[in-house]
Amino acid sequence: MASRSCALLLVLAMATTWLAADAGAGAGPVFNVTDFGAVADGKTDSSRAFLRAWMRACATPGRPAVVVPRGGSYLLHPLVLRGPCRGYMEVRVAGVLRAPPGLGAFRGCREWVHFSGVDGLLVTGGGTFDGRGATAWPLNECPKKRDCKLLPTSIKLGRVTNATITGVTSLDSKFFHVTVAGSHGVRIHGVTIRAPRDSPNTDGVHIQGSSDVRVTDCAVATGDDCVSVGPGASDVVVSGVTCGPGHGISVGSLGRYPGEEDVRRLRVVNCTIAGTSNGVRIKTWRGGSRPTSVSGLVFEDIVMRKVRNPIIIDQEYCPYASCRESEQRPSAVRISDVKFRNIRGVSATQVAVKLSCSEASPCRGLELRDIDLRYFKRGVSTQSQCAHVAGGVVGGTLVPPSCI
Repeated sequence: MASRSCALLLVLAMATTWLAADAGAGAGPVFNVTDFGAVADGKTDSSRAFLRAWMRACATPGRPAVVVPRGGSYLLHPLVLRGPCRGYMEVRVAGVLRAPPGLGAFRGCREWVHFSGVDGLLVTGGGTFDGRGATAWPLNECPKKRDCKLLPTSIKLGRVTNATITGVTSLDSKFFHVTVAGSHGVRIHGVTIRAPRDSPNTDGVHIQGSSDVRVTDCAVATGDDCVSVGPGASDVVVSGVTCGPGHGISVGSLGRYPGEEDVRRLRVVNCTIAGTSNGVRIKTWRGGSRPTSVSGLVFEDIVMRKVRNPIIIDQEYCPYASCRESEQRPSAVRISDVKFRNIRGVSATQVAVKLSCSEASPCRGLELRDIDLRYFKRGVSTQSQCAHVAGGVVGGTLVPPSCI
C-alpha cells in the first residue's frame, strides 16, 4: 500500500484486539514481528505485522518483548502503539526500521512511531530507526514560513511513564528525532542520533510538558538543537551528551503561543559541545501576552570546542525576515535563577558570553562562575555582552570578563 492514514491504523489497532484473547499468561514471552508477517526486504510494508505483535504483547502480563530481528530492514508506515498494557513492554529493535519516503504515507500523522499511554516501556536492541529524512527535508517550509506544516517526528513518547530508550540509533529524521511530551519518568541513555548539518529542524531530543526526564551519555549530531527543552518541562537532567554539529543545547523557543507552561529545574552537566552555532542557550520570542517563567537552571562542567555562541540568552528571537507587530514588543518570559558554572573551551566568535534579556522583564539571579572561553584566534580576547540583566553573582575565573 503506497500510503496510509493514522486514522486507518487506529482502526486496525481496535480491529485486532481479538488477538489478545489467546495471549499467554507466562512472563517474558517473545513476539517476533516476522512471525506476524513482517518481511525484512525494506520494501514490503510491515506495519500490520508490527502492530499485531504489539497487541499480543500488550495483552500479556509480565515482561513481554516485541522483537525486530537483526539482519534485515523493515518498512514501517506510521504507527500508534497504545497502552495501557498488562505488563512492562519491551521493544527490542536489532534490525533496521525504515520510514516511508517523502510525506505521502503521513497524511494526518505527525509522528512515525508513537508510543502512547504506556506505563512501563523499554526500547532497546542496538538497531536503527531510519527516518529517511532526505526525502522530505526539501518540503520543510518552517525555516522560512511562519505558519508552516510540521513534518513528522521519528519517535514520540506521548503520555508515557517509566520509559527508557537505550542502545539504539535514530538516523535522518524528517523532523525531530525523539519527542517526549506529557510524560513522566523517562530515561534516554546511550542513544546515537545522526542527521546532516544542513538538515532542517532535526532536533535530537525535544522535551515538553514532561517531568523527571534524563538524557544521558548520548551522541547527537544534527542540523538543529541536540537537546531542546520546551514549555512545561521540569526536573530535567542532560548529562554526558556529546553534541555537534547542530545548534547546541537549548531551552526554548518559549513565549510564542498563549498558555505555555513554565520551565523549571533543568540541569545540564558534563557535556561536550563542538562545532555548533550555539553552546548552551535560552531563547524566547519577542512579544507574548501571558508571562511565563524560566527558573532553576544549572549549566555546569561543559566543554566548548569552536562554538559560535558558547553562552547565550536571546530574548529577541524572531527568525523571520519580517516580524509581526506583536513580536516587536519585548519578551514576556521571565528568566531567573540561572547558573553558568565551569564552562570552558574555545569560542568561534569574539563574543563568547551574550546575555540579551527582556526590557520588559530583565533577567534576575544569574550566576557566572569559573568561565574560561578563549577565542580561537591567538592574541585576540573574547568579550561578553549584557542587556537588561538586573544583577547577579560572579566568581572564580572569568574569561571573558563579566558584564553583569
